[in-house]
Amino acid sequence: MLSYQHGFHAGNLADVQKHGLLAMALDYMTRKDKPVSYLETHAGRGLYDLSGDQAQKTGEASEGILKVADWFGPDHPYSRARLAVSSRHGETIYPGSPAIAAALLRDIDKIHLAELHPGEFDHLKAAMRGTGAHLVREDGFAFAQSLCPPAPRRGMILIDPPYEIKSDYATIPGFIAKLHRKWNVGVIVLWYPILTTGAHSGMIRSLETAGLPGFFRHEVRFPPAREGHGMIGSGMVFVNVPWGLAEEAERLSELFVQLTQ
Repeated sequence: MLSYQHGFHAGNLADVQKHGLLAMALDYMTRKDKPVSYLETHAGRGLYDLSGDQAQKTGEASEGILKVADWFGPDHPYSRARLAVSSRHGETIYPGSPAIAAALLRDIDKIHLAELHPGEFDHLKAAMRGTGAHLVREDGFAFAQSLCPPAPRRGMILIDPPYEIKSDYATIPGFIAKLHRKWNVGVIVLWYPILTTGAHSGMIRSLETAGLPGFFRHEVRFPPAREGHGMIGSGMVFVNVPWGLAEEAERLSELFVQLTQ
């Protein structure tokens, strides 16, 4: 199935959690004068127009980043990445995770992105033009296993599938365990939706009991985007979690609680 397009959801509250923590993790990893590799299994299109038809149809960005931008000061890496993208592409353009990475990483770092959807991949190529990123149109899980361990070995991978294929919940724990065995120094990041069905619960139990080093989980709750919408929160799992990220996650948790109140 290749029906999912993130343009309908770009900048929503799940993105706020994911991109806020991702930006902080990348900022920490680039403080050392050593190159890093950054990988994504499901990159999407990279850039999203919040004034476009898809974003306007759902209005999720209006209740997301456009509502809570003041959670992040101008020196926050999430804000710096958004400013870099809007300065180059326009004020209504919102960066997906590939564009956030490109804005925060350095010339010495490497970016590897996989996206299987043909239309999204074409947009991704345009969005990442001039960044030097390595792009492939193929299954992201297979791509990650074939590439890891990357060179340089120090680095991070973001696993962010749309969960259209429900078996992903069952296969992801084994995928992460295998990936860690091949790349034990890599920071492995998983994003997942929290649905009213609780579909993520078994996956998280398996990851929590796998004995992965530097394991950290963060979840937030928020109101459904519209009546009948099944997503009521989002979560992230980190393996080899970067130093200091737990403090930022706690700060975000408090802000999400205040928002729901």
